[in-house]
Amino acid sequence: MIPSQLELFCIFFYVGLFTIGGGLVAITLMQQTIVDKGYITPDIFYNMVAISESTPGPIGMNMATYIGYNFYGIPGAIITTFAQALPSLITILLIAYFLTNKFSENPVVKSVFKTLRPATCGLILFAAVKVFVLALMNIPQEFTSVLSPAGFVSLFKWPCVAFYAVATTLLFKTKIHPVLIVLAGALFGVLFL
Repeated sequence: MIPSQLELFCIFFYVGLFTIGGGLVAITLMQQTIVDKGYITPDIFYNMVAISESTPGPIGMNMATYIGYNFYGIPGAIITTFAQALPSLITILLIAYFLTNKFSENPVVKSVFKTLRPATCGLILFAAVKVFVLALMNIPQEFTSVLSPAGFVSLFKWPCVAFYAVATTLLFKTKIHPVLIVLAGALFGVLFL
């Protein structure tokens, strides 16, 4: 099932409107509106996440462009990218119009931002856990099969777990640039998966 261009515009306007905290929040919202409605499969979606994360630019906008292009080519990419950017543009224009020192010091405004921080962290954590599980684990249809030792061993994608451990160690213990890790991950995927 393919959404219409108007549906895509509405979906990505919604994503742009409620993406508070960055691109990883946008991924969670996209997953709920695109994958859960059956427009694309979870595997294709998380492949798009991997590609969007390894290309320059904000991941949320990269995903919007990629998904729009996937459905309708260049016109679809333009529609989804514009739709996702439009709420931010409107918000910034409104803030620029109304923002004064008194507004930013308002206790209600401060309270709203204090509440948004933990909610945003939760959305980012949710997206990160879903990507982590998809990348490193084989989730069986029946969870009881994991209870045996052989089932537990088959639960993980061990080459991916090993690469994750090495990459994480390199990032934290050396001064290697993250782009090199991304390139190594792409090469690892091509050669070993």
